Amino acid sequence: MLFSKWPEMQVDFCKYQGTGNDFVMIDARIISFPEKTSFISKLCHRRFGIGADGLILIKKDANSDFFMKYFNADGTEGSMCGNGARCAVAFSKKLGVVSENYTCFNTVDGKHYALIKEDQISLKMKDVFTIESHPEHIFVNTGSPHHVIFTENIDQIDVTREGGAIRYGAPYFDEGANVNFVKLLDDESLGIRTYERGVEDETLSCGTGVTAAALAAYRLGRIKTNAIKVYSLGGVLSVNFQETQGAFKEIWLHGGASYVFQGVVNLI
Repeated sequence: MLFSKWPEMQVDFCKYQGTGNDFVMIDARIISFPEKTSFISKLCHRRFGIGADGLILIKKDANSDFFMKYFNADGTEGSMCGNGARCAVAFSKKLGVVSENYTCFNTVDGKHYALIKEDQISLKMKDVFTIESHPEHIFVNTGSPHHVIFTENIDQIDVTREGGAIRYGAPYFDEGANVNFVKLLDDESLGIRTYERGVEDETLSCGTGVTAAALAAYRLGRIKTNAIKVYSLGGVLSVNFQETQGAFKEIWLHGGASYVFQGVVNLI
């Protein structure tokens, strides 16, 4: 009798990754998924769980194709995740939620649009109206808060130690910010390494961080083009945008998002 009840306590999942930023994907349109911090962090744990930088629920939405709810690897509900959103689009296409090569979906920061071309997902980011220039860094919110530092020595930086100190330091403290170490590679490309809050470690890629770095480089005049390639540890993403009276609009994040594997987890 005990074993016959197990299927009612299980849920299917898929694992997706976008330039090495990996996510547990759950179709939560018709199931009640336990949104408990301890449970989600266990699923994301790389030794005791599935292993991921975050977990994403695909939910029904009355005004768009779906709602993407994102959780950090530590189990807390997160802000906008660019690579996660691109993976959510790919997963929704696999589910049949998205039937065309275009989608409109909702997230914590409002509606987003995406274009699908095989495993390449182009995501329209939110407009950015404010970029803060400080003596040693740039701060920009691209759906998630980002502290951007330009440096020539990103290969030698201890990102976990230095990024963590900034993430928890003034003026961010417990609320935190993602920390990006960025290098100008040439007239149209950047290198980046990112410490992500919620993961509390360096990740192989961060979509909102890549976007923040591209906008910061353009605002500072280090790059003149509005189509910028950004090389992360997990691969290359590209960002293009339009600047109008100091505001950045029509911001698009382009890159791969692909299926890795699938399985079943117990909801206990």
